[in-house]
Amino acid sequence: MASKELKVGDKVSWNSTQGKIEGTVKKKLTAPMDIKTHHVAATPDDPQLLVKSAGTGQLAAHKPAALNPLKSITAAKPATPAKTGASKTGTKK
Repeated sequence: MASKELKVGDKVSWNSTQGKIEGTVKKKLTAPMDIKTHHVAATPDDPQLLVKSAGTGQLAAHKPAALNPLKSITAAKPATPAKTGASKTGTKK
């Protein structure tokens, strides 16, 4: 995991048997819970993060060390060119 702590809303990726998965952190888990048939043994001393897959919408729980933060793509977005009005030619009818 990166040096910064992940929080709800962060975009992350993780490795699975299907390959690299991307998704969003939905919640910090600090108590045991079940996701479908999988038991998540989260505690306040050993929290896990509930993430939602961007591709399938499925929920999964992972330890923070298994998640990689994704860089924001908004910083790489090109600047929008300024709108220019119709050019005035100065001709009269």
